[in-house]
Amino acid sequence: MTLHIQTPLIELAALAGGAAHRTVWLKMEALQPPGSFKIRGIGFACQEYVRRGARRFISSSGGNAGIAAAYAGRRLGVPVVVVVPETTTARARDLIAREQAEIIVHGASFQEANALAQTMVGAHDAFIHPFDDPLLWEGHAGMIDEVAAAGVKPDAVVLSVGGGGLLCGVVQGMRRNGWHDVPVVAVETQGADSLAQAMQAGAPVELPAISSIATSLGARRVAGQALAWAAGAHPVHSVVVSDAAAVAACLRFMDDQRVVVEPACGASLAAVYDGAPQLAACSNILVIVCGGVTASVAQLHKWAGQS
Repeated sequence: MTLHIQTPLIELAALAGGAAHRTVWLKMEALQPPGSFKIRGIGFACQEYVRRGARRFISSSGGNAGIAAAYAGRRLGVPVVVVVPETTTARARDLIAREQAEIIVHGASFQEANALAQTMVGAHDAFIHPFDDPLLWEGHAGMIDEVAAAGVKPDAVVLSVGGGGLLCGVVQGMRRNGWHDVPVVAVETQGADSLAQAMQAGAPVELPAISSIATSLGARRVAGQALAWAAGAHPVHSVVVSDAAAVAACLRFMDDQRVVVEPACGASLAAVYDGAPQLAACSNILVIVCGGVTASVAQLHKWAGQS
């Protein structure tokens, strides 16, 4: 049994930015049952921890990871506690509660919520980290296996980066499918760009705060393995977009594909819609539509009006 589904791989001409020579493929992780790619890795990890004897899951999350952990726990019959920071939206909290998990709100950022969650882990508990766990990366890697099995090998893979779990999983999947030469275009929003700043500094960087509306990208420091890949172990190109561009991309994607995603996902879509220079030479692009259900249509329009 797996807790995730095999998601569609869709060719979308509207995303090619008018370039007749360009093909854009969408890996539609937004269609996972809990609404984001997170269930791939978190579901895999939760099943493994149950096999090892876990009787409760403790999760720290800005939203989507907590929803995925709660979903996995409900499906597996294991109680779940999710610690979220104060920045987590009311919608995200409601979605976690719908999956019958206990919610604790603590701290101004993910780091504070994560610290509390770790103190709660008992002998029979499993800690479900939202991005920094090799089990998660193994689960996430499966999306690339699915793309490769469909016979698609892109010139570049575009994905959003928060804590770096998606990046780690995608690169792991790329390398086991022989895509060593395919670069990753790692997209963040201004104010949540911990990977971009670390790449520029050549060392880990911890942001003083998250000022982006894309709170799902709100890890002040990326996973060490994500930075290791970006530092030269695999070709990674950094792109940083504005909140306004991410929201505009969400609204445009809603019209194009009739699917609502949150700004954390819209960041990647913006890089393609707006023609990021890092993609100029690419004729075959794969975009990980990572999803997210913590933003509503009304909230997207509200953000757009504030831009």
